[in-house]
Amino acid sequence: MTSIQAAIGVAVGLLLAAAGCGGTPPHGGATASAPQGQTAVGPIPGPPTVRSPFANPYAGNSTATVEGRQLFVRFNCSGCHGGRAGGGMGPSLRDVDWLYGQEDAQIFSSIAEGRAHGMPSWQTRLTADQTWKLVAYIKALRTRNEPQAPVNP
Repeated sequence: MTSIQAAIGVAVGLLLAAAGCGGTPPHGGATASAPQGQTAVGPIPGPPTVRSPFANPYAGNSTATVEGRQLFVRFNCSGCHGGRAGGGMGPSLRDVDWLYGQEDAQIFSSIAEGRAHGMPSWQTRLTADQTWKLVAYIKALRTRNEPQAPVNP
């Protein structure tokens, strides 16, 4: 190989590497689109999935909030988060301090994807619609719109 061929090979390699930056991920992967305030760090691993919109379609919907409470009971969320979501081996969902964020999209993500130290991923058991109803219920906690609120003595 001559020095000219070697130089051309290096130049072509550099052009290909530069062209690959910021382009479509290989093998049909999806480019990550992060919610506001978060930075995507690369392609999303695994097969493409349908991500839910980041706005809760059930925000402020009292019927959906009641259905969310029923899902909370049916899926035994109180087994970890305590009765009326007041805390147990899992954190209270009634307080104002949230480790992973208290915005609708962040709560959705915590339910769907799970969190370290015990919160399982529910995305294979719950539809996005059901997850948004759970978010509506959780957001209604500590408000006058909370279904079946605990009675204060």
